[in-house]
Amino acid sequence: MNAKRIALSLAAVVGLLVVAALMVVVLGLTGALDRPTTSHPVQRSALGAARPTRDLLALLDQPGPVELETVDSADWAVDRSGLVNLGHPTAKAAGLVDGDEPIQVFFHALRHPTKGLYIVDTGIEVAMRDAPEKSAVQGIVAGAMHMERLKVHAPLGEWLAKQPQALAGVLLTHLHLDHVTGMADVPANTPVYTGPGEAAAASPLNLLMKPNTDRALAGKAPISEWAYAPESEGLFDAAVDVFGDGSVWALWVPGHTPGSTAYLVRSTKGPVLLTGDASHTRWGWEHDVEPGTFTQDGPRGVRSFKRLRDFAAAHPDVEVRLGHQH
Repeated sequence: MNAKRIALSLAAVVGLLVVAALMVVVLGLTGALDRPTTSHPVQRSALGAARPTRDLLALLDQPGPVELETVDSADWAVDRSGLVNLGHPTAKAAGLVDGDEPIQVFFHALRHPTKGLYIVDTGIEVAMRDAPEKSAVQGIVAGAMHMERLKVHAPLGEWLAKQPQALAGVLLTHLHLDHVTGMADVPANTPVYTGPGEAAAASPLNLLMKPNTDRALAGKAPISEWAYAPESEGLFDAAVDVFGDGSVWALWVPGHTPGSTAYLVRSTKGPVLLTGDASHTRWGWEHDVEPGTFTQDGPRGVRSFKRLRDFAAAHPDVEVRLGHQH
């Protein structure tokens, strides 16, 4: 093949790539590439009762019955720009720039005297430490998420095996992979709860992410979505009294994802607010700077973030535990 034919062939290949790229852009803009977060079955939650968010204030100062333990399942590092809005004036003034930000992957154990053992989020599965090729997160996604940076301390399955009581349920803050990476270690029939719209939330990224999320949830009970009753003037968008006794509250804080949920736990040591990824980092929380590019709906995320900070400021006895940092 002479030089002219080679040049023509290369030009044709480049042209095809350009056309393909344009098609991807067009399809993305029209939503044709959108996929749901998961195809796992979904149902309305039978657990909990929707109550006005201000109802929780009457109980806030009363001693709670729940023993709460936060477990650092793994250390990790991800892009700071995803965790903190680097375009915020305060972040700019502080000289924050993008780079690796050390974080933790938590799960929280709730021991209720009559309802049993529940966890909020799931940490890391055993296979991610011992046999990564068999874990739910695989292939391109594992590479893109730099799962090799994980330093696993307490995989969920190993922790569960040491508990004297069976797991009664999983309360998820949302369905992002780093919050369901321990689901493979959850016993098959364990109820799973999350906010409304989480499973159906559509994005082109789910072309890659969805198979991993589906693997994490495979063989598990259907996802039960909290039956929130939206409020226009409440402390939060809505609330559910999870056990009906005011000990644990699911708080709807959409923005990071449509169904993002924080949990207020009236523990034996005082009230604790688990923000989930409505606030990832200690610096962001303390400097009133909302999360960054990992948030799906920026304006709603800012609104939920401000509501959580306002609540914490009004009730300084509430301990705040953030999504990914101590």
